[in-house]
Amino acid sequence: MIKLVKQLLLATSLSFVAHSAIASDSPEQIVRSSSKDVLEIIKKNDKDPAKTRDLVDARLSPLADYKRMTALATGQYWKSATTPQQEALTNEFRAMLVRTYLSALTVYKNAQINIKGTRAGNDADEQTVRTEVSLPGQKPIPLDFNFEKNGNEWKVYDINVDGISFINNHRNQFGAVIRKDGIDGLIKQLAARNNAAKQGK
Repeated sequence: MIKLVKQLLLATSLSFVAHSAIASDSPEQIVRSSSKDVLEIIKKNDKDPAKTRDLVDARLSPLADYKRMTALATGQYWKSATTPQQEALTNEFRAMLVRTYLSALTVYKNAQINIKGTRAGNDADEQTVRTEVSLPGQKPIPLDFNFEKNGNEWKVYDINVDGISFINNHRNQFGAVIRKDGIDGLIKQLAARNNAAKQGK
């Protein structure tokens, strides 16, 4: 059960930092204010999956650097992908995040996130916000949000859950698919899963 919770949390943790970012917000301020905001959305729209999906997507968009996340998750294969393939991968990766988030809504309705502080990154444009997520009946799970400053805004580019990197986790999975079926094979697989989820399969 603990393993399942960590896997779901890894895939859905961006929800806690999803909100309309303000240029002056620090990463810690973003995480602190967004956790309350998103959980409130879940409670208000839990009977309308389509509306919830749209709201989640809208909230994630200003803050998550989808292109960089997809490039990192694709690893060495990103540069060999054509521009249309990169765009398609990014779109499907984004849809995957929202899809997985929705599938775990019921698990995280009662989640609480506690800020543990901020750690400087490799340079002035990187920061990591350390938190713990508490779920009923479960031991708190360490959750770190890695931010990079993009212009005047901070954007999430990776997440670590109890030592597991969101990017590294998907890089291993994506790499296996690409080696077997190529870039188009990965796009096709992600698209099929996203479409099946929309149809309730």
